[in-house]
Amino acid sequence: MLQHITIPWEQEKLAAVLQFPKDSNQRLPLVIICHGFIGSKTGVNRLFVEASSLFVQKGYAVLRFDYAGCGESSGEYGKGGLDQILSQTRSAIKYASSLTEIDPKQISLLGHSLGGAVALIISKQMPDIHKLIMWAPVAHPYKDLVRIVGSHSYSDLIQTGNMDHMGYEFIPSFFHSLQQYQPLKEAISVTQDVLVVHGTADQDIPVEYCFHYDYAFRTRKKGRIDKEVITGGDHTFSSIKGREKLFTATLDWLTGVRYMRQAGHFDEDYSQSI
Repeated sequence: MLQHITIPWEQEKLAAVLQFPKDSNQRLPLVIICHGFIGSKTGVNRLFVEASSLFVQKGYAVLRFDYAGCGESSGEYGKGGLDQILSQTRSAIKYASSLTEIDPKQISLLGHSLGGAVALIISKQMPDIHKLIMWAPVAHPYKDLVRIVGSHSYSDLIQTGNMDHMGYEFIPSFFHSLQQYQPLKEAISVTQDVLVVHGTADQDIPVEYCFHYDYAFRTRKKGRIDKEVITGGDHTFSSIKGREKLFTATLDWLTGVRYMRQAGHFDEDYSQSI
């Protein structure tokens, strides 16, 4: 079952899609997908659409939404900042928690790229979040996004007060907001179990960040960390093999198959049933 909904946030309306398994008579675990920089709830090459369908097949509800100014949501993305993106994410979580079909104790966040850092920060702020999944996450929001838009464009932004990047208008305060957050340093305060997945052919966000996050999360006193490095995977996992490995790693982790393999209790019949 698929529903197109809107989530109110300040004066804007966030376009969203809510998906449920068919004929469910119990409260469901939920995955909320946080897209990346100038992204959308669809994902590049339908990444989030495909992921959502697989999650639903495994018994999860899925909420994917467009941040203000992206996709079908109202607003202007480049004139906000990371604080507003975080606020919108909290609004999406609050909305989902109020649904009678959803188990509020089983809400997990999945963030891609900048959305990965957003999901981490929210997980720190909201310890009731169940699990955290990060796909090709940024580790240094300010530095990483300046590199993505280009140093020359960013210099022009500082001098002129605005910048056109991929048809989005940005003002300096957007990038200034990124300087306030250092996800790698904040990882130590995250208590949830975490999965980090990254591709070795990522040209936008270095695969080394996967190992940096792995180290940072391992210094915690609470919470398990697992990582998956996908050989040849690019930033949006656009190849068939790369995407299959991404989805398999994520679903195995969510459903517990990964832990069963590691513990030596893996049952082939069980893997086919989930």
